[in-house]
Amino acid sequence: MNVDLFDFDLPPDRIALRPARPRDAARMLLVEGATLSDRRVTELADVLRPGDVLVFNDTRVIPAQLEGRRGDARVGVTLHKRAGLRSWWAFVRNAKRVRDGDLVEFGQGVSATAVERDAAGAIRFDFAGEEPVELLLERAGHMPLPPYIASKRPTDADDAADYQTMFAREAGAVAAPTAALHFTDAMIAALDAKGIQRETLTLHVGAGTFLPVKVDDTADHRMHAEWGRIDQATADRLNAARAAAGRLIAVGTTSLRLLESAARADGVIEPFEGDTAIFITPGYRFRAIDGLMTNFHLPRSTLFMLVSALMGLDVMQAAYAHAIAEHYRFYSYGDASLLLP
Repeated sequence: MNVDLFDFDLPPDRIALRPARPRDAARMLLVEGATLSDRRVTELADVLRPGDVLVFNDTRVIPAQLEGRRGDARVGVTLHKRAGLRSWWAFVRNAKRVRDGDLVEFGQGVSATAVERDAAGAIRFDFAGEEPVELLLERAGHMPLPPYIASKRPTDADDAADYQTMFAREAGAVAAPTAALHFTDAMIAALDAKGIQRETLTLHVGAGTFLPVKVDDTADHRMHAEWGRIDQATADRLNAARAAAGRLIAVGTTSLRLLESAARADGVIEPFEGDTAIFITPGYRFRAIDGLMTNFHLPRSTLFMLVSALMGLDVMQAAYAHAIAEHYRFYSYGDASLLLP
């Protein structure tokens, strides 16, 4: 499909630079079929049915952004995917100044050697020393805010908490599964009282989620890979819930992509552990999920293509036009949508 079909104009003032406070004060655009309703995140329990299952991603964002020096050259490094115990692939600002074998110093006793680069220009770094890389990042790294926020304001102390969901357990993401940022203890209590179930899986979100689609046709786009895991017990509970007529509602496109990667053609979810590079565009037949809670996505992005595949391109164009006209807040710190085909 032509990528231009997924374009739209977004006024810059619709981009949220801070989350709603409290978290569950955000608005929520309910899209049921082709019907649009303006709601609040706090109304989620009212919209869902007993027996429905919300599926969360329990990945934890690490401080994966580093500023360093290679000689007299300043180098910006954003880790995006683990390659080994002490190795990470990274997107690099000023990458032309870094050659294979160069040592980059990040301060605080943290350094890494550039080992190789891939076809897309990402560089693999091997970190020096014996400490876990996560400890090194705690010393020298900072929270990797999305570029559309980081270009407008610096990262600060608030982001360490704001850009982490209440479900974060498994360290390894370099971007938050942002749909779950809206959840609070009070919301969970309301969902429990309604009989709405919760399950978690792990998908370590990579910075590749923010990469622009640079081709003209979706068939030519190469999707980034991310590591995920669904264990046997979780898969069994999800299958049992669906067999009992419960709907599986993915909280975030990351949960959706992993569920769809783990599902057989007949919709049965199997245990999964490994990389997924699933790319969902209109025409895709969904096998595992019955709905999606997600934030509002960038024009021409793989994520807007995904929601268009779920609901239909015409419906999502109308939904986004409504959200823009009604001053919904967009992107990672913005408002939510609940999509029920």
